[in-house]
Amino acid sequence: MFKIQTLNKIDPVGLKNFPLDQYEIASEFANPDGIIVRSMKMHDMEFPSSLKAIARAGAGVNNIPIDKCTNQGIVVFNTPGANAHAVKELTIAGLMLTSRDIAGSIEWAKSLIGKGDEVPALVEAGKKNFAGQEIRGKTLAVIGLGAIGVLVANAAQALGMNVLGYDPFISVKHAWKLSRNVKQAEGMESLLANADYITLQIPLTEDTKGFINKDKFKMMKDGARLMNFARGGLVNHADLADAIESGKVARYITDFPDEETLKMKNVISIPHLGASTAESETNCAVMAVDQIQEFLENGNIINSVNFPPAEMERTGGARIVVANKNVPNMVSQIATLLASEGYNIANMLNRNKAEIAYNIIDVDRKEADPALADKIAAIDGVIMVRMIQ
Repeated sequence: MFKIQTLNKIDPVGLKNFPLDQYEIASEFANPDGIIVRSMKMHDMEFPSSLKAIARAGAGVNNIPIDKCTNQGIVVFNTPGANAHAVKELTIAGLMLTSRDIAGSIEWAKSLIGKGDEVPALVEAGKKNFAGQEIRGKTLAVIGLGAIGVLVANAAQALGMNVLGYDPFISVKHAWKLSRNVKQAEGMESLLANADYITLQIPLTEDTKGFINKDKFKMMKDGARLMNFARGGLVNHADLADAIESGKVARYITDFPDEETLKMKNVISIPHLGASTAESETNCAVMAVDQIQEFLENGNIINSVNFPPAEMERTGGARIVVANKNVPNMVSQIATLLASEGYNIANMLNRNKAEIAYNIIDVDRKEADPALADKIAAIDGVIMVRMIQ
């Protein structure tokens, strides 16, 4: 019986995918096999030796101590693309909000409460203060062509925008889904110089922190409109304030407000609503549950942020999964040990990602001696061993 701990409220539609005869689900467990989390910060948590996997019901994993998990052999999953349509729709709304002063006009209209029969005339007289521009025919730069970026690019193109895409690391899967009318920018400078609107669809890493800074602002057109529905921290706020003051940036919209941006003029702050739809929460929960279940039951890894992708069909015998440091001679040591213990390898898969290698090994016995796990774990460089009978 596997024990699954939920650290936040997880959509029940997803949790129903766990077979009740094989899984226990609760918000508190002393020794869980798996954890499903949304936004709870886990950096100060101590992980028990029983913990095998953490699934984040969402794309970002900043709330999870990835290096710590890797060192302890804990596989961390996320759910890329599960909330893509929700974020895409809010990004398209962002195009409208930065083009037409919708938010400001609504607040102004509320100020007319109590004016009685004068309201219609006041509306007609005051609307000129909130005039904007249409997006049709304008150029949108999409920085990052992952699941969300591709959807945004395609939707904007369908709305009549000229779309430039920039992603030197675009995957083949996402490239196939990108409209052929979306043009690839040759570089960042030409991208920003030609864009009326810019949307960020990249993850926050050490390399992308403060990605939009004074140097990037200098490359932009005067009066550009910048959108950030990706991650807080991608925009340098001090440089943003200067760009707004100079007129380089006409408006900035963010889904990640803080004290600084809330005080800035010409900034629209949305309280992190990107994935806040019922459909998105359900999709994320279903994907997180399916991935953690596949790993616990079969050792297969799908959408992990710290372990390599690895999937292999079962051959009918016992399965052994081993994670180790990605150094020479590990596979031969494991195979030699299995042979010395009388196990024949029926099928084997070896994958690596950075400093981690992961092995799925099916043997020709229905059951493997649990003591074998300790012998494999004793090999220098082995991080984690699981026996799946």
